Amino acid sequence: MAEHTSRGSRIDCLDGLRGLASLWVMIGHGLLLTGWRLPVLSEPDLGVDLFIMLSGFLMVFHYRLRAAKEPWELTSTWRNFWVRRFLRIAPLYYLLLAVAFMLGPWLFESRMVIDAFLDRTPQSPARYLDNGLTNGLMHLSFLFGLSPDYAYRTPLPDWSIGLEMQFYAAFPFVMLLFKRSGQLKGALITAVIASAIVATAGLLGIRFPMPAFLPLKMHIFLCGMLLALGLEAERSKTFLYGAAALALVLLPIGGDMTAMKMLMRVMLVAVFFALLHHRFFGDALGGGLSALSSALGNRFFHWLGELSFGAYLWHLIFLQPLAAYFISAFGDMMTAPARFAVVTAILVPLVYMAACATFFAVEKPGQRLAKRLIDRRKAQPVEA
Repeated sequence: MAEHTSRGSRIDCLDGLRGLASLWVMIGHGLLLTGWRLPVLSEPDLGVDLFIMLSGFLMVFHYRLRAAKEPWELTSTWRNFWVRRFLRIAPLYYLLLAVAFMLGPWLFESRMVIDAFLDRTPQSPARYLDNGLTNGLMHLSFLFGLSPDYAYRTPLPDWSIGLEMQFYAAFPFVMLLFKRSGQLKGALITAVIASAIVATAGLLGIRFPMPAFLPLKMHIFLCGMLLALGLEAERSKTFLYGAAALALVLLPIGGDMTAMKMLMRVMLVAVFFALLHHRFFGDALGGGLSALSSALGNRFFHWLGELSFGAYLWHLIFLQPLAAYFISAFGDMMTAPARFAVVTAILVPLVYMAACATFFAVEKPGQRLAKRLIDRRKAQPVEA
């Protein structure tokens, strides 16, 4: 439904936004690795921020949909939540992690060609060549995002996967805080705690190569959570939640805080809010927003969203060898825009074919396994 109601279990624009976020990251990395630059599109970290915001939104949205059947006073609710999320992420991630470890030397050679041609600081060899037991265990356990040494140590863009798993671990506790303290106050307390942890880490000289540590991006997750909480609130409170989300996204942590990026993050929140609450914007603008939201839920965008996780994990495995090949073969004889166009034309269908294959072969079976495991267990109340 384009307009969410308390009985609705689908919001049209979410499919399209998920799919476009993944495509944004792919196109952004394509621009960076072929040496061309376009405003906004060349910032794949903003696409990741949109992913993070959507994740926060969806966790609260599903939490509220299941609240009657799965109250959080039951230990089974917590267990079911973690089982669903783990088996949504882990199966495909483990497969692609194995692929990345096997192809690491080839991908490293490709990246060295790219960095040398574009006159950039070479990537750390450890990111591509460390197949050691410690690195493997850190990634299999999803603990790598807690360590600056391991947070960016595979050829995959998986720093955000570790971040996501940290959010899943913390989510039930954040929701309990919201329940006890109130939603806005709970969001404020959570943001203050996250900011304090980031400040303390900075004073101790702890630096992450990517914002893979949850406190660095907790405020972006909170933006999505507040937007979800505004779905069934009265009009004034809905706008208050939206204003709080806009304020949170401006916290100067977890990424580049240039004026352009700050503006883009504000626009991401504002556009998402407008798509969710188009009925507040009058007949003309609201009608256009409603039509856009519905379009983002059509069959094409539905599948773009379904394949977004696979596309996100697969794209660098294809992109780096492709970019390196065209750089080696043509060098300066091919302009950066032409190189980007050719690489992208080959990359996009390859990535989505791989994502489609692994969606049906790996992701869907993982989701079915989660459902079977949950259905076998009976809810057990929390002991006092």
